[in-house]
Amino acid sequence: MFNSYTSRLYINFRHFAGQSQKRIAGGKKVEVQLRTEVLLTSRAFVFVGTTALPLGLAPVDLGSNTNSMTFTPELIQSDMPYYGTGYSGMALGRDTGMRFSGKPEGFTVVKGKKGHEVEMAVKGETETYSISLSVGLNGTAVLSISSNNRGTIAYQGEIRALKQ
Repeated sequence: MFNSYTSRLYINFRHFAGQSQKRIAGGKKVEVQLRTEVLLTSRAFVFVGTTALPLGLAPVDLGSNTNSMTFTPELIQSDMPYYGTGYSGMALGRDTGMRFSGKPEGFTVVKGKKGHEVEMAVKGETETYSISLSVGLNGTAVLSISSNNRGTIAYQGEIRALKQ
């Protein structure tokens, strides 16, 4: 009788402990989704890349490289590396990567079922950049940059709050 009672108590404890952990995990998930929503609605956030995905080339781990793109309604500032094909207008040996800044034109944020789509164009000193950012509900993102002098490149990463 004691063993039966003890085993039922243990099973009930495990059941309720598991339910509690699921509620905590679900609460964190909602918190992350709300944080992502607030960042995108404010249009002020930073994308930090973890992997570069150049067209026709192998993925490149960006763990040891400095890379980010800062988004605000007044200024887009990119400090992303570039791996891929360059076209006319690029001087050999002077490639600065996807490093540029400028006022965004057509800065749109559209909410969908599984996340947000952010699009804009930025005129740099010598190139015009088309920027597309797909952001999942959990803050993970894919950034795509194309320009008139280079092949399109994509980056996997996440969005974060701006450092104050």
